Parts: sequence; C-alpha cells; structure tokens
Amino acid sequence: MTEMTASVTAARPPSDITKRSLPASLIIHALLIAASLLMLYPLLWMVSASVRPENEIFSSTSLIPSSIDLSSYARGWVGLDVSFGRFFWNSLVISLLVVTGNVIACSLTAFAFARLRFAGRNFWFAIMLGTLMIPYHVTLIPQYVLFLNLGWVNTILPLVVPKFLASDAFFIFLMVQFFRGIPRELDEAAMMDGCSAWRIYWKIMLPLSLPVLATAAIFSFIWTWDDFFGPLIYLNDMNTYTIQLGLRTFVDSTSASDWGGLFAMSTLTLVPVFFFFLFFQRLLIEGIATTGMKR
Repeated sequence: MTEMTASVTAARPPSDITKRSLPASLIIHALLIAASLLMLYPLLWMVSASVRPENEIFSSTSLIPSSIDLSSYARGWVGLDVSFGRFFWNSLVISLLVVTGNVIACSLTAFAFARLRFAGRNFWFAIMLGTLMIPYHVTLIPQYVLFLNLGWVNTILPLVVPKFLASDAFFIFLMVQFFRGIPRELDEAAMMDGCSAWRIYWKIMLPLSLPVLATAAIFSFIWTWDDFFGPLIYLNDMNTYTIQLGLRTFVDSTSASDWGGLFAMSTLTLVPVFFFFLFFQRLLIEGIATTGMKR
C-alpha cells in the first residue's frame, strides 16, 4: 500500500503541487509585505515630512507630499548657531574612535581569557561577566566625579578613553566565545615555530576572527552614533555636540520648534549608519566564507 501511494505521488504532475502551494505562498508574501510596510511607515513618513512645506507636516498622514520643498534641509543645516556639519563631524570622530577602541581592546582581552593561562583567569572572567548586570546609572555618578577631577568634562575623552580600556564586557564575552571555537592546534603549531603570544594573536586569531570583529564594529558604531545620554552628560559646549544633541536643539518647549529642519536632519543622520552597515555586512559575509575555508 505504501509503495502504491509513493508511486501515485511520484506520478502526480509537479504543476498540481505548485498550483496548490501558490495561493498559500501568495498569502504569506502579502502578509510579510504588509508587516514590512507597517514597520517602515514611520521612517517613510519622516522622509516625506522632510520635503513637505512647514504648514503641511502634521496635516496629513499620506506619504506623498503635495509639493516638494527642500528648504528644510538648507534651514536645518545652517539654521542653528553652529552648522549641523559640525555635529556630523563630532559624531563621526567619536564613533570611529569608539569602534577602534572596542575592536582592539576587547579582542586583546578576549584573546587573553580564551587562549592564555594565568592565575585567577576564571575569577576575573566571572567578574567581567558580572559587570554586564550592573546598570549604567549605578556607575554614572562615580564616573562623572572621576572625569570631572581629571578635567575631561566637556571633551570627548570620557566617551572614548574607556573604550580603549576594554570597558564593554558584552563584546569581550562575544569574542571569547568565538576564539574558543578556533582549534587550539593552530596555536600549538605556531608556538612550535617560535611564535609568541602576540604573533599568534596578530597573525592567526585576528585574520580568522573577521566575522566577530565586524559584528563588534557594527554595533559599536550604531550604538555610539545613536547615543544621546552620554554626550548629554559630558558635553556642554555646542561646538562639541553630537548629532543627537544637535537634533534636540530643533525642539524648544519655550519657543517655536523647527519641525521641518528636525525631520530633514534626522533623515540625513540615517545615511552614515546605512552605509556603514552595508560596508561591514559585506565584510562579515566575506569573513565567514574565508574563515570556513581556512578551517
């Protein structure tokens, strides 16, 4: 009986199976497209509002403006006491320094925890993991007092220097788990050839760790670029503002708010994040492919 059923199924034309699954496939794709449009609607509305006339921004929920007005971009770029290009530059410098610090310091720390043997390694690794459970606001006041006594307030140093000291335990844990997946035989072969721990890290671990390094770089850049609380605490001079603080200046509860300029500059702030993600996404895919071949 089973053989007869299998023969009938095999003899059935593929077109019948395709016709039966086509309606279900269309329904699933329609639902996915509707959900995607629902999630993208706020972003698309913001882009549309950035090119609307000022008096039409909140008068319609349509994504198609009645007329195109690009004056919001020009007004938002130079409408403040400091050019918005200054905010872009400040955010870019801070974000790139944070990415560099996290990738270098966290990878070195992760390599020590994953590959080197030293006294108290498990204890210090547990302490490092424990810092993940400490809320940022608990350490905010002691850190601020420390940076204030060092004279670093109103500079980018409090936002950058801790990253070069491996202060992000999340990335350390992520890299430790990745390093542990690389065969130790590579280390042993390199040591037999006379390689030091530094050369093993630089010549073997880093080239094989492009996926996790790219992941750390992506998250570091996006989190720093979108950070509002940190710059709000440590940056007081408008010339040192990041884009998030710059966007906040467009909205004033005591006077008129420039909503057109706010939406225009908000749209522009998404461009660096978009291209940074695309660049490192390609690097991430290539790193996974080459790593699989090397292993």
